[in-house]
Amino acid sequence: MDHIKFIRYHKHKTVTKEIDNILKYLSFFSGALGLDLGLEDSGFEPLLACEVNKHCISTIKKNKPDLPVIGDIRDYTASEILDIAGIDKSDNVDLIVGGPPCQAFSTAGARKSFEDERGNVFLKYLEIATDIAPNFIVIENVRGLLSAPLKHRPHTQRGDDFPSLESDEQPGGALAYIVKYLESKGYGVSFNLYNSANFGSPQIRERVIIIASRDGKKIPYLVPTHSDNEEYGLPAWKTTRDAIYDLTAEKNAEHLEFPEKRHKYYKQLGPGQYWKHLPIEMQKEAMGNSFNSGGGKTGFYRRVAWDKPAPTLVTSPIMPATSLAHPEELRPLSVAEYARLQEFPDNWDFQGKILEKYRQIGNAVPGSVGKAIGNLLRMHKNNEQIPEYANFKYSRYRDTDNVSWKKKHQSLFADTTNTSITMQKQPNNKY
Repeated sequence: MDHIKFIRYHKHKTVTKEIDNILKYLSFFSGALGLDLGLEDSGFEPLLACEVNKHCISTIKKNKPDLPVIGDIRDYTASEILDIAGIDKSDNVDLIVGGPPCQAFSTAGARKSFEDERGNVFLKYLEIATDIAPNFIVIENVRGLLSAPLKHRPHTQRGDDFPSLESDEQPGGALAYIVKYLESKGYGVSFNLYNSANFGSPQIRERVIIIASRDGKKIPYLVPTHSDNEEYGLPAWKTTRDAIYDLTAEKNAEHLEFPEKRHKYYKQLGPGQYWKHLPIEMQKEAMGNSFNSGGGKTGFYRRVAWDKPAPTLVTSPIMPATSLAHPEELRPLSVAEYARLQEFPDNWDFQGKILEKYRQIGNAVPGSVGKAIGNLLRMHKNNEQIPEYANFKYSRYRDTDNVSWKKKHQSLFADTTNTSITMQKQPNNKY
């Protein structure tokens, strides 16, 4: 049995603990290693990272100088990846984890799914993962994956003058393809949409987590550690204050600035408020033509609340529609505050200019989610009883778990014929 002394850094103190039976894993689309830090906290050891963004690569190498890092996943075979990771072909990999590029499935994009170059990278990930055949395969992605079609039909080719949408053009087709692909390889597949606040993250961040188990069993859902309003006897969600209250002005010195013209509006707003809390004439002035447009527009002139989890961190806190201002100060959240809210240790060294640091942190998966994944897989592997919470509200949306989602999209599973999608790589395209 493997036995090591495991060291992690939590804010200002070093935590050392003994962990038995270290599990080995390969990390793909690794980013700045947010999810990986959580996995390590649960006793997993990374043997390889895979990333194409040069700033993320620099961050990985700076903080994990001994960890092998490869670039574009499409440039490697499963055999080559195992060689680089130092894994003998006869050895068993415990876990492969990755969050393939989400833009192909985002509800804000064109949603071309697997016809998008980035969606094709998703297919390569499935191919590599199932070729290596680890005990577990984990996929993290945006909520849009739940409704993205397998093949995209342009909106200009829909309507009464065109044929009805075919099965693979129906909402949910992309996820149905992923599930059927993994099941065809003998894996049991479960998934859900999870709010990271339910696992101890001081941030509202909802992501689809797919877990595939080589033993063919459908693993139960992640075990929550916190809940809104302390339901099920769990502690209440952590807040922005919990995460950033002790950061000094010196540590918060690295931050972007809002345009000067926005300052007068932020001066009128308190913690947790946004443009609708301005006097009506200031609302009209601040919002301009957007004042009469639809939608809640809650990201405009938004100050983060002290006593709630932060909103989802985006790749820049100063964008007009998704601003993230400090609860009280006349500035956006700092890089250090971003890192705390995404649960990176204070000594994590992000490489690149300030915009690249925000982008790396904003794209990360909170460490608490990674730890919840690792703990769940460890319990399953050890045949431990996994706690289950009936009717627990994992997210604010309905029909997001594999049981209710599959029932809602049962027509997508009527045709068991394998769908073949060609993976194409365009030169110099780094998805």
